[in-house]
Amino acid sequence: MTELPKKVYEKELLRLQIELVKLQEWVVATGARLVVIFEGRDAAGKGGAIKRITEALNPRVCRVAALPKPNERERGQWYFQRYVHHLPSHGEIVLFDRSWYNRAGVERVLGFCSPDELHTFLMGCPSFERLLVAEGIQLVKYWFSVSQDEQEKRFQERASNPLKTWKLSPIDIESRKYWDAYSQAKDDMMQATDIPEAPWYVVEADEKHKARLNCIQHLLSLVPYEPVRKESIKLPAIKLNKLKSKKASSHTKKTLDRPPKIAQRLVPDYIAAL
Repeated sequence: MTELPKKVYEKELLRLQIELVKLQEWVVATGARLVVIFEGRDAAGKGGAIKRITEALNPRVCRVAALPKPNERERGQWYFQRYVHHLPSHGEIVLFDRSWYNRAGVERVLGFCSPDELHTFLMGCPSFERLLVAEGIQLVKYWFSVSQDEQEKRFQERASNPLKTWKLSPIDIESRKYWDAYSQAKDDMMQATDIPEAPWYVVEADEKHKARLNCIQHLLSLVPYEPVRKESIKLPAIKLNKLKSKKASSHTKKTLDRPPKIAQRLVPDYIAAL
């Protein structure tokens, strides 16, 4: 596997992020609604791709929905109900870091749903997604595919890196036992829910940098965005206080009388002691 040079990756990522800003401006200007679903095995790189997409975007326009396990009330609702709450309004983008497809994956494999609940989901999900598309929401679904060896390598890194241990949940650790079961669940899920209105796209994700760039470029190719005409930005001059002098009718500039810094609670400069 040929590793992508860092300079090439950073240059191309910057270009794509500029395009993502243009896409965002188009979404706001046209009132479009975009939903992007990120699914895949644990440690497949979904979070890294989402982070690079949102990095330069306005969080008021593009938000991430990463739902925790359902509470007691949510368990008594229609299965899709709590996800509907997070769908975009006009001029918004929502990225689902895992989605309603939890039912076809982790819930199925670890026994958190019954066979009847799974069957109902697989039969009903295509109709649910067709309703979203008919309503005018563009729905894009990505599956991040990672090999067993690469997943194990990433798990080991997370276990030893204090910045990443939070990514290893008890569910993630338990899921390592069920590679084949997850493979079967993924195959059944795609067979039942790969529909023309909302097809599945698979991202080969053993090489993280390539996966991120490929995913972002593909997403940009699916959305029919166009550059939004904007007036050039002109920064106004800073307006200074002008106080009228008692001795003359002319105005004189005077510095604003502000409280001394010593009156403020300043954060200690610990860097100075390094």
